[in-house]
Amino acid sequence: LEAPLKICGDIHGQFTDLLRLFEYGGFPPESNYLFLGDYVDRGKQSLETVCLLMCYKIMYPENFFILRGNHESAGINRIYGFYDECKRRYSIRLWKVFSDVFNCLPVSAIVDEKILCMHGGLSPEMERLQQIADLARPCDVPDVGLMCDLLWSDPDTSINGWAENDRGVSFVFGADVVAAFLEQHDLDLLVRAHQVVEDGYEFFAGRRLVTLFSAPNYCGEFDNAGGMISVDENLMCSFQILKPSSRAARFANRQNGP
Repeated sequence: LEAPLKICGDIHGQFTDLLRLFEYGGFPPESNYLFLGDYVDRGKQSLETVCLLMCYKIMYPENFFILRGNHESAGINRIYGFYDECKRRYSIRLWKVFSDVFNCLPVSAIVDEKILCMHGGLSPEMERLQQIADLARPCDVPDVGLMCDLLWSDPDTSINGWAENDRGVSFVFGADVVAAFLEQHDLDLLVRAHQVVEDGYEFFAGRRLVTLFSAPNYCGEFDNAGGMISVDENLMCSFQILKPSSRAARFANRQNGP
């Protein structure tokens, strides 16, 4: 992909917050976008969220890009809300159609050969970037291996090298792994999502990796902000933040709302 563009992390069915992101960053095609996955589950409006993103992809295929997250997988969204939303509002058949679409989504993107983006993180199996391009699609997310790690792994400040992930899937990796990987592949930055971070974004490994999360007040249970990265033509990154609404305001909205 080519800069300038905006990069967004997890949305998780928070459709009104997705619209706020577009209001803030500019509705397509005014701005170019890359989304890092996890469009469905947990939030109330997964269908609106994923449909709007896919419509923009159809309308502006050269300006709008969507990657696959670990929730764009039938085995996960069967459990965490998307299946139930499809079944309640439309049909199980619709959920199956979305599962087929999710199996075709790309899992990584690179911006101007310098910024590598994915939903989860690095993989101990990845020696060459070409391995990502060689991943066969359509494909369900396997339980182990390169594709699984790209969607599931996490950075960990407490370790060097690789260790088992508390999620029970994939691995965690240390700052040393990030530094070595970037140097080996002549990259400047890794951008990933997959974890709630309080300020909407959080650096790791001396600003060589950034975690981006774009669903403020996640699930109504966190007081996190939502973040969006703006990458300019010179690959300078700035952050645009959706502040969380206060608990009092959210409670009032619930009382007054439908």
